[in-house]
Amino acid sequence: MRMTDGLPLPRRTLAIAAVSFGTALVVIDGAIATVALPTIARDLHVDSSAAVSVVTVYQLTLVMLLLPLAGLGERIGLRRMYQTGQLVFTVATILCFFAESLPFLLIVRAAQAAGAAAALSVSSALIRQIYPAKHLGRGLGINSVVVSSSAALAPTIGGLVLAVGPWPWVFASAVPFAIASLLFGRALPDTPARDEPFDVLGALLCAGMFGLVIGGLESSVHGDSPVVSAAVVVAGAVIGLFFVRREMREPKPILPIDLLTRPVLALSVIGAYTAFIGTMTLLLSLPFRLQHGYGFAPSEVGAVIAPWPLTTMIVAPLAGSLSDRYPAGALGGIGMVVAVTGLIFLAFLPAHPSWFDIAWRMSLTGAGFGMFLSPNARLIIGSAPIDRAAAAGGLISTTRMVGQTTGATLVAALLAIGIGGGTVPPLVAAGLAAIAGLCSLARLRPAIRNPRFAETEDVQPAKLR
Repeated sequence: MRMTDGLPLPRRTLAIAAVSFGTALVVIDGAIATVALPTIARDLHVDSSAAVSVVTVYQLTLVMLLLPLAGLGERIGLRRMYQTGQLVFTVATILCFFAESLPFLLIVRAAQAAGAAAALSVSSALIRQIYPAKHLGRGLGINSVVVSSSAALAPTIGGLVLAVGPWPWVFASAVPFAIASLLFGRALPDTPARDEPFDVLGALLCAGMFGLVIGGLESSVHGDSPVVSAAVVVAGAVIGLFFVRREMREPKPILPIDLLTRPVLALSVIGAYTAFIGTMTLLLSLPFRLQHGYGFAPSEVGAVIAPWPLTTMIVAPLAGSLSDRYPAGALGGIGMVVAVTGLIFLAFLPAHPSWFDIAWRMSLTGAGFGMFLSPNARLIIGSAPIDRAAAAGGLISTTRMVGQTTGATLVAALLAIGIGGGTVPPLVAAGLAAIAGLCSLARLRPAIRNPRFAETEDVQPAKLR
């Protein structure tokens, strides 16, 4: 059996369950902590602003480690890396119960993020090996549903846990997902380890580049010294310049420059990056607009935003399945036309919008992004050589995290100059979505879709040729 033919049933079902539980673990643990921040600040006797670092240290560690651990996973084996990450996460979560100070909790959260990064860095590569090539889009669509539903459930789970127990149980609520993933993990494809040296210096440079640039940007958002923040960003950029030049000489670089030299992959990554900036720009700015501009209560904001993830849960797997038969470039272009339309409608809301006025606009926009992201991820994973699938998966996850962080920084900047609570954010998001759509349509050009850069070596019909 070729590696791209997928696993046989029923082993495939068990492997899908393992990856789904692992994905839910990462998403829930990353989002659930926000609910517990006021309680953590009170119990550990720290300011609320300091407690926010419980969330930011998790996100920052994830971004720093995704690509290095993807490279390591290619060498030690995907299943070993995935399950090691689950074990590290579980042990770190147990240590949360012994956290009596913020510094110790931050160390534990960084360890949790390291475990989550180990699992997330190879999850897309595992999906490629679990599903037959003709069903890869469907598999990535199902994974998108797991991500959307987990993100929607995280605040609810956190609130219920805090209602009956202390805040460490908020983090422990994700442990059952880790245990389930470990139990089902025996069914995961067991790729052999490779006798290749791991570029430790490259891994450190990669982590330093992302850590300094993103950490500097986040420190500027939180009102720290602009001079210090700028110096941190510049230091990260200098390390990044040296790192990229060094990676260009590596046969299998940690930063997958070898993949980004393929036009279809480069366009896919640029499109994903702008799309994630656009989604975060809208979703973070909308609560300010709804509360300050239209008088919505905080409890109502969640109900207004909910149609977005709910629609994405329906559209993403459908778009993923369609991408197994139709070009991702066309599907992504259609999706971004829908998203831009929804964003423009959101920019020009009525003077006194009802829940329905906002809900259908959110649903339309969520459908557009859902139609773009699943086929786009399928194209990135499917276009990479099988031995570089982990690097491609790490690239997808890193692009998402960096895009979301960039979007958060952009919203903070717009709010700081007084235009973050009006029509500007959705119009900016519409412009970013338009760029993503152009990148998607550009992949349909014959010069881009050269046989050397085919969407996947196993994609079916001649429609794609």
